[in-house]
Amino acid sequence: MKVALVHDYLNQYGGAERILEAFCELFPEAPIYTLFYDEKLTYGRFKGKDIHTSFIQKIPFSRKYHQMFPLLMPMAVESLDLSEYDLVLSDSASFAKGVITKPQTFHICYLHTPLRYAWDKSHQYLSEFPFPTVLKSLAPFFLTYLRVWDQHASIRPDVLLTNSRFVRSRIRKYYKQEADIIYPPVSFEFFGSGATAVSSGDYFLIVGRLTPYKRFQLAITVCNKLGLPLKIVGGGPERRRLQKSAARNIEFLGTVPDRVLRDIYANCRALIFPQEEDFGIVALEAMAAGKPVIAFRGGGAMESIIEGETGIFFDEPTESALERAIREFGSLPFDSRRIKDHAKKFDKEIFKKNIKEFIDGTYADFISRITV
Repeated sequence: MKVALVHDYLNQYGGAERILEAFCELFPEAPIYTLFYDEKLTYGRFKGKDIHTSFIQKIPFSRKYHQMFPLLMPMAVESLDLSEYDLVLSDSASFAKGVITKPQTFHICYLHTPLRYAWDKSHQYLSEFPFPTVLKSLAPFFLTYLRVWDQHASIRPDVLLTNSRFVRSRIRKYYKQEADIIYPPVSFEFFGSGATAVSSGDYFLIVGRLTPYKRFQLAITVCNKLGLPLKIVGGGPERRRLQKSAARNIEFLGTVPDRVLRDIYANCRALIFPQEEDFGIVALEAMAAGKPVIAFRGGGAMESIIEGETGIFFDEPTESALERAIREFGSLPFDSRRIKDHAKKFDKEIFKKNIKEFIDGTYADFISRITV
């Protein structure tokens, strides 16, 4: 069976790319098809893989400013030639699900989310990104085109998988389809082996790309007010603005290697998770290190965090709500071992086993149907 892996684009390294790494471990000989690829921006995690890119790869600055090319991406993903493969396994938060396969090819899509800026996040996307006024005035027409394409593209996979009940409900809403759930993985053995401090660290932690929807400004503002030490791991377009608003108790560490991040998790007091995520692998990484999470009550975090046992929630994305949660957190006992035991249920090896069993079962059914 010839297998190909398809990913939206490889110009960053985050939760979706960790999923792709797990797929690469399942199918080490499978090539990767993607819209564009930057080895440096993915920190060499896919170095040596057989990677096929679209014509967007040749457009100057496309890897750094890919947000400027959304209208080209449907055409680009449809140009990828997957005609020689028996199984296509895509993971997609935007365009990869739209690849065109022949009738005899079984296409499974692990769908992280419906295209965010085409659907419920469209108004937020337009307000947060610094597009020129002229482009913003034309954007509604472009978004209508993308919505039409995106809905049609959603029926191209033979089977949909997704990462949470939260995203499954959005798939039902916008695509009118069903999806099976396999929760994303955490590398428990790796993140659970950090150099744990003698006592719990004195700093709070946030981890992720510095973009507006992550709401890191909320955590900075509250920690400024309370004088609490906060370490921030990650890079992104919001870094300069966030640094200007941060007091001396806030430390920006930038992007760090996983072995360093592992020890930062292990020595923190708690992870602050103020955003609504489709799932949130970062929260699982912190829990794998035995650390509790202070999370906004929304999105996939509600499926990975046990309130009062592995973390606590705050109900509104406001300063007062987060401040109350941090104060409440200080009076609660958390058992590091119980937190780790919970995170172990999401271990990468369990994820890979579930994916493999799902493929084996559904592929056999697909072959039986097309040979009738």
